[in-house]
Amino acid sequence: MPVLSSDEPNIHPDCEISDTTFGRYCEVARGTRLVNVEMGDYSYTDRYADIANATIGKFSNIAAFARIGATDHPMEKASLHHFHYRSQNYWPNAEPDAEWFALRASRRARIGHDTWIGGGAFVKPGVTLGHGSVVGSGAVVTRDVGPYTIVAGNPARPIRSRFPEAVAAGMLALAWWDWDHANLRARLDDFRRLRAEDFLDRYA
Repeated sequence: MPVLSSDEPNIHPDCEISDTTFGRYCEVARGTRLVNVEMGDYSYTDRYADIANATIGKFSNIAAFARIGATDHPMEKASLHHFHYRSQNYWPNAEPDAEWFALRASRRARIGHDTWIGGGAFVKPGVTLGHGSVVGSGAVVTRDVGPYTIVAGNPARPIRSRFPEAVAAGMLALAWWDWDHANLRARLDDFRRLRAEDFLDRYA
């Protein structure tokens, strides 16, 4: 496995990427599609993730086949079909519906820092996942998820909190995801061996 770079993301083969920006030390696994995405430092996708119109925080862990911010169809109109917004594909004298595409792009999913989105999970447009939250494999997330909350199911519902309330608040206040690269390296042993409570005792 290559050492990741602070300058360029490590993009594996067969990816489709457009209108996307990357932070430092990012990785995008094989077959992933990213459209109109901001990906924060240290975040990565596993294989065949599909992400559109999303802001992803730092240290986000996105498993294989996850789908985030999937584009939707105009259910309130006479037809769901994309002939009326991708019209140029059907008639040479028709233009795409720029207003509809702008509305789609504005409905961003927002993924917090240090989040984990399980394999095959689905996060709807406009949903926010709080820092430290976890989405179970195959979950369909239709509503916002609080910080350090674990959700699962279809539709996704809270299962439990990752930490007691005081510990979660302490982790949010500590905001270790904003530490610089050298600090993370210096404290690597503590990340590996300390439980969250003990980590807070040392660094909060």
